[in-house]
Amino acid sequence: MSPDRLIYMANQIGKFFRSQGHDKAVPGIAEHIKKFWDPRMKRAIFAHLDAGGAGLEPDVREALTALKLATPLPAAP
Repeated sequence: MSPDRLIYMANQIGKFFRSQGHDKAVPGIAEHIKKFWDPRMKRAIFAHLDAGGAGLEPDVREALTALKLATPLPAAP
C-alpha cells in the first residue's frame, strides 16, 4: 500500500477522534491503528514517520510515535 494512502487513512482516523479532544484522540488513534492495521501497514507508516512524517496531522503523528515505541514489529519477511 502506498505511503500516500496510509497517510490519508491515518489522517481520516485522526479526524474521527478529533472531536474527543487531544487527550483522548491520541490514544484512540493509536489503539485503532494497533487493532486494525496489519504489520505491513504499520511498518510502512512507521518508516514514513522516520522519514519525517510529511502530511500527517499533529495528533496522528503523536499517536504513531507512541505506538511505534510500544509496538515491536517482527522484521519484514
